[in-house]
Amino acid sequence: MPHLDETLARIAPPDPAARAAALERQAQLTKPAGALGVLEDVSVQLAGIAGTCPPPAPERPVVAVFAGDHGVLAQGVSPWPAEVTLGMVENFRTGGAAVNVLARACGADVVVVDVGVAAPVAADDVVWDRNVRRGTADLRTEDAMTRDEALAAIQVGIDVATELVARGHDLLLTGDMGIGNTTPAACLVAALAGADPAAVTGRGTGVDDATLALKTRVVGEAVRRLGGPTTDPAADPVATLAAVGGLEHAALAGFVLGGAAAGVPVLLDGFIAGSAALVAHALAPEVTGYLLAGHRSAEYGHLAALSHLGLRPLVDLDLRLGEGSGAALAFPLVRSAALVLSEMATFDSAGVARKEV
Repeated sequence: MPHLDETLARIAPPDPAARAAALERQAQLTKPAGALGVLEDVSVQLAGIAGTCPPPAPERPVVAVFAGDHGVLAQGVSPWPAEVTLGMVENFRTGGAAVNVLARACGADVVVVDVGVAAPVAADDVVWDRNVRRGTADLRTEDAMTRDEALAAIQVGIDVATELVARGHDLLLTGDMGIGNTTPAACLVAALAGADPAAVTGRGTGVDDATLALKTRVVGEAVRRLGGPTTDPAADPVATLAAVGGLEHAALAGFVLGGAAAGVPVLLDGFIAGSAALVAHALAPEVTGYLLAGHRSAEYGHLAALSHLGLRPLVDLDLRLGEGSGAALAFPLVRSAALVLSEMATFDSAGVARKEV
């Protein structure tokens, strides 16, 4: 499996010639210019990633759900107990979670990767054991993990992406599971996007006002631990990740990097994926050329992450579930964008008159 430095070296910008050809073909299709809106942008991006126009339509999507637990839960940032993470891993295994339903609806496979669950998890073909550490430390008072652990979790994500692409999957969808994981996500967005902690800390699983106020204080204190006003957290994103991130965030960052290095588009889910993508972007800015934002989460900080990355969400349905649910819902739009570019008639082929100039 490629290691981090090798992975970063392999991430090149999408092919500009293929993008130009896709733009030219879009102008020839039997429709007014721009009439398909964002779908046209997606088709051009897919052409650049594939290095050919028209690009192949993705046929074998896969959702990788990275699971981890969080020491910050001890601060009372969520009313849900840590045991729910393990319970949901078992729910994913048996196909009963929302992402399983939505993945079946769009023809995507689901794999679950234990990168940081606090309790032992049985491994099989669906649930992969890649545990780096049994949950993080409390990020309010100490670093969530060591630098080596953060690097190991990033490597897990790279390895998973590499293996899934080798199995023939042509679109990688991000998923996550971890009770309390919106707190480290808010920390990462505040640190890496330069946002006010109060503006990016949301209600997660639906906390009340008092818990939200506590959670916001926790995020603010954790981000202040990263250094003074002259410190740039993006200058050493691995250190920032180790200090205030989660193991699943680290693995998702690696997953994004691994997909980009393999030349495969990555369809992001929501807030957790967006925060992890900020880490990947800080390590390799060219990675954004391979990213598609499946949806806009109802979590406050997700828009700040998307804005920093320059990504436009494909759907906005007030989702805040995670798991990969929004990415699975957006997959048909991504596939449709590619099919339009390849199957739609041109004015010349259809014998349709163009508008007068």
